[in-house]
Amino acid sequence: MRVLLIASAFNSLTQRVFAELGDHGHTPAVAVADGDEALREAVARHHPELIVAPMLTTAIPPDVCASHTCLVVHPGPPGDRGPSSLDRAVQEGVRRWGVTVLQAEEEMDAGPVWAAEGFTVPPGVTKSDLYRGEMADAAVAAVLRAVDRFRSGCWEPRSQEGLRVRSLPYLRQSGRRIDWEGQDTESVLRTLRAADSQPGVRDELLGEEWFLHGGHYEDRLRGTPGRVLATRAGAICRATADAAVWIPQLRRARTDTEPAGIKLPAVRALGDRLPDVPEVTAPLEMPAHRRTWSDIRYAEQGEVGFVRFRFPGGAMSTVQCRRLLAAWRFARSRPTSVIVLGGERDFFSNGIHLNVIEAAADPAAESWANINAMDDLVEAVLTTTDRLVVAALPGNAAAGGAMLALAADEVWCRAGAVLNPHYRLMGLYGSEYWTYTLPRRVGADGARALLDEAAPVGAARARYLGLVDRVVAMPPGEFAAEVTRMAADLLGECDVQTRIAAKKAARERDEAARPLAAYREHELERMRSTFFDRGAPYHALRSAFVRKRPAPGAANRLEALSTPGRHVEIAEKKPVCQI
Repeated sequence: MRVLLIASAFNSLTQRVFAELGDHGHTPAVAVADGDEALREAVARHHPELIVAPMLTTAIPPDVCASHTCLVVHPGPPGDRGPSSLDRAVQEGVRRWGVTVLQAEEEMDAGPVWAAEGFTVPPGVTKSDLYRGEMADAAVAAVLRAVDRFRSGCWEPRSQEGLRVRSLPYLRQSGRRIDWEGQDTESVLRTLRAADSQPGVRDELLGEEWFLHGGHYEDRLRGTPGRVLATRAGAICRATADAAVWIPQLRRARTDTEPAGIKLPAVRALGDRLPDVPEVTAPLEMPAHRRTWSDIRYAEQGEVGFVRFRFPGGAMSTVQCRRLLAAWRFARSRPTSVIVLGGERDFFSNGIHLNVIEAAADPAAESWANINAMDDLVEAVLTTTDRLVVAALPGNAAAGGAMLALAADEVWCRAGAVLNPHYRLMGLYGSEYWTYTLPRRVGADGARALLDEAAPVGAARARYLGLVDRVVAMPPGEFAAEVTRMAADLLGECDVQTRIAAKKAARERDEAARPLAAYREHELERMRSTFFDRGAPYHALRSAFVRKRPAPGAANRLEALSTPGRHVEIAEKKPVCQI
C-alpha cells in the first residue's frame, strides 16, 4: 500500500514506522506537518491509500480526514486522552501502559480504535528511553496491525463509547516543580525522568532559572536539599531530602535579557557559576551493590569483557570520546578473548556532540577536535587484532555512531533499532573510517547508495544489507542479558583463536594495500574544509538541529525518501534473522 506518514518531526518513532512499513512491503512517504496547506499539498502529491500520523502535535485538517482514512498513534491505552500521556505515566509511576492507533476525528484522541497494544513500564526508565523502547515496540506492532486491518477492507474500528475516559491537559511546568526539601528522592526522580529529554524540569539553581534534564539515584553523597554536592563526568549531584540525584544535562531558561540556552552537559552549562565542589570519580568496574550514576562501565564474565557506555541523546563530545577510549584501552589490558562494546538499552551512539560544538567559543575548532577524538576511538577498535570485538546496539545508531559499530568484527542489534549510516543531512562528508568499513560490509555501490539515500534503515533491512550480523528479537529490558549469553556462546561456537589469527592477517593485508592513515587523511581533509568554511551548510544545519528549528531544505530531503518500491525487495527476500 501507499502510506503517507505525516508528523510534526521526522523523529525516532516516525523513522522506525517508515522503516518497518517498507520492510513489510508497503511504500511509505513522509511529510512534515508544517501547516494545513502544506499538508494538503503533500496529500495531493502522494495520492496515499492511507495516512498514518506516528507523532503529531497538531490536528489534521477536517477535509483531509473526510477524504482519507487518517490513523493517529496515541501514546496511551484506549480511553486515555491528552498531549502529555507518556509524561504523566512516568511521573505517576505506572507499571502498565499502552499505545492506541485511532482514527482522526474532530475531538482529539476520541476516534474509533483500529489497534491497541499494551506494554510494561520498567522501574526507573526515563520517558525518552521508554518512548524509543517499549512504547515504540508496541506502537509499531499496533500500526502494522492497523494497516493490515485497513488493507483487508473488512475490519470495522471499535468505538470508544463506553470506555473509561481519562482526558488531561498538557503537563505544564507548574505540574513538574520539584520541592527539594519536601519530596522524597523517588518522587524527584520520577519528575526528572518524565521530562528527561523534553521539556526538562524548570527549577531554580544557584539563583538562576534552569531546565534540568535527566535524573539518577546517588547512594552515598548527602547534603542540604537542593545544594550541588559534587560533579562527575560532566554531571552535577544535588541533594534531596533523603538522598541525592545526578543530573547529567542543563538548559538555561530564557530571561528578559537572554534567549533560552541549549541543552548541555551540566558542568559545561554552568561554567563559572559552578560552586567549588569535588569531582567524584566512579570506578570503571562498578560494584554490583552500588546505586549511582556512571556513563561508562566495564564488567567481565569469563573470557568476555563488556565496555558499556550510555551518553544522553547518544551524542559523544570530545571529552566523552577520550574517556571511552581510555576505557577501551583498559579493556584491552584484560585477559579476555572477546570484547563487547555497547550499552544495555537505548541509543548506541549518534556520533559527534552537536550541542557542545554549537556552544563552543569556536565551533569549527571544537568540531575538528570532536571528529578527531571519534576517529581515535574508531581506530582503536579497528586495530584491536588480538581478540574478537562485538558491537552490541540496544537502540539507534547514526552517522559516526553507526560507523563506530561497523569497526567491530560483528554487529548485533536489537530488532527495534534504527540505523542512519549517513552524514548528508548534516552537510558533512563523514569520517570515522567509513570509507574503509562501510564498503567492506555492503560494497562500494551499496555504501554510496546508503549515503546518498540518507534514509533510516530498520534492523531487518540492516541484516539483509550486511550492516549487522545478528538481529536480537528481545524487549529492551532483556537485550543486555541476551547479549551476555550470546557472547558466552560465541566462545563455544567457533575456534576463537583461529578467528583472531585470521582477523589479524586480514588487517595486515588491508593495511599493506592502503593504510588506515590514508583513509583518515582523505576523510578529514573533506571534513576540515567544511568545518572551517563559515558558509558551509553544516553550520546552519547544526544550529537548526540544536535549536529545534526547521532545517533548510528539510522538506525536499524527506520527499526524496518517497521513491516507490524502495523497500519492496527487502520484504520479499527478508531473511530469518531472529535469535
